[in-house]
Amino acid sequence: MTQEQIRVSAPGRLCLLGEHQDYFGLPIIAAAINLRISIKGKRTAGHKLTLHLPDIKKNEEFPLNKELAYSQDRDYLKSAVNILLRKNTNPDSGWDATVRGTIPINSGTASSSALVVAWIGFLLQACRDPRVSKPKEIAELAFQSEVAEFMEPGGKMDHYSSSLGQVISLHFGEKIKITQFQNPLKQFVLADSQIRKDTTGTLGYIKSHVNRAVSKIKKTFPDFDLKQPLSPSLRQEIEKLPQKEKQLLTGTLMTRDITAQGLALFQDHPFDHQKFGALLSQQQKVIRDYLKVSSPKINQMIETSLDAGALGAKINGSGEGGCVFAYTPNNAEQVAKKLENLGAKAYIVHVDKGICIQSFK
Repeated sequence: MTQEQIRVSAPGRLCLLGEHQDYFGLPIIAAAINLRISIKGKRTAGHKLTLHLPDIKKNEEFPLNKELAYSQDRDYLKSAVNILLRKNTNPDSGWDATVRGTIPINSGTASSSALVVAWIGFLLQACRDPRVSKPKEIAELAFQSEVAEFMEPGGKMDHYSSSLGQVISLHFGEKIKITQFQNPLKQFVLADSQIRKDTTGTLGYIKSHVNRAVSKIKKTFPDFDLKQPLSPSLRQEIEKLPQKEKQLLTGTLMTRDITAQGLALFQDHPFDHQKFGALLSQQQKVIRDYLKVSSPKINQMIETSLDAGALGAKINGSGEGGCVFAYTPNNAEQVAKKLENLGAKAYIVHVDKGICIQSFK
C-alpha cells in the first residue's frame, strides 16, 4: 500500500519597519521572502517520530503519544508536539521526516520561526486537524511553541509573517489587527554578515530598559503608554531619565513614528520606491544610534549597499549581527557583488507566499 506523504514549507521574513516593536504592542511591517524551511515526511507504523536534519548534521527521534521532556534550550520541535498534545491533538501513527532549509541560521531572518511554523503545519496535517487550513491559528500555535513555552521576550511578528506570507502589517493590542498589502516591492539583496547573534539576550535587554523607562514616566503621567503622541511635558519627562533608558525609549518612539509613515506609504498608489528606501535608511539610523544594536561590519555593509546604488538598507531582525538587506529594484546583482566582496553571503530575494502544505500518496 502506498504511504501517505506530507510536504510543508514556510518562508523566512524581512522586518521592513518596526524592529523591537511587536513585543511592546506597537505596529510592524514585515514581508515573507523566498528563502524557506521545508519538511517532507511519510507515514510509518508505530507511534514514533524520526526527524532528519542534514543541514545541521543531526537526527532526532521521540514518541508522539506523550508529553516530551526538553533536552536542550529552545527545544522547539518537542515543544510544538507538547503544545498540540495539551490541546488533545497528536498523530495516530508514526512519521519519518526530513527538514531542510535555505534561510541563513541565527541571522535575524526568522529561520527558527519558519521551522516552527512549518512543523506545526506538518503535525496538524498529520493529525488531519482542520486548523491546518487556518494560517492565523498556525501562527498562534507557533508563537506558543517558540516563545510562550520558554517564557522568552519575543513577539509574534515572525510567526504571522511566515504563516501568512506576502507583505503584512500587524497592530498589536488586546486583539491583533492584520493588514495584508498588495505587494508593490521588487528585489532585495539580503546579506549575511556571518556574525552570529544573541536574539533573546538583545530582546530582553531592550524590553527591560524600555519598560523601566515607561514605569518611571507613569509615576508623573499615569496614563502614559508607548502609543500616545508626545506632548512637550512628556518630552521633558523623558529627558530626566537615565541615559540608557532615555536612549532606548526615544529609539522605540522614533521607530513607532517611522513605521506609521511606512503604513501610509503602503496604502498610497502609485507606491513610492524612493521614499520606501529612505524610510529603511532612517530606521537603520535609529537602530544604530539609539537602540545601539548595529556593529561596525553591519554599518560597512549598509554603506557599501548605498554606495552601490541601493535605495535604502538596514539591519534585519534584532540586531548586533546576522543579516542586512538592501532595497534594490533595479541593480540587485551589482549590490550583491559588492557585499560579497566584503565577505558577506548575499542572496537576491523577493516577497513570497506563506506556509504551503501538501498531502499525497
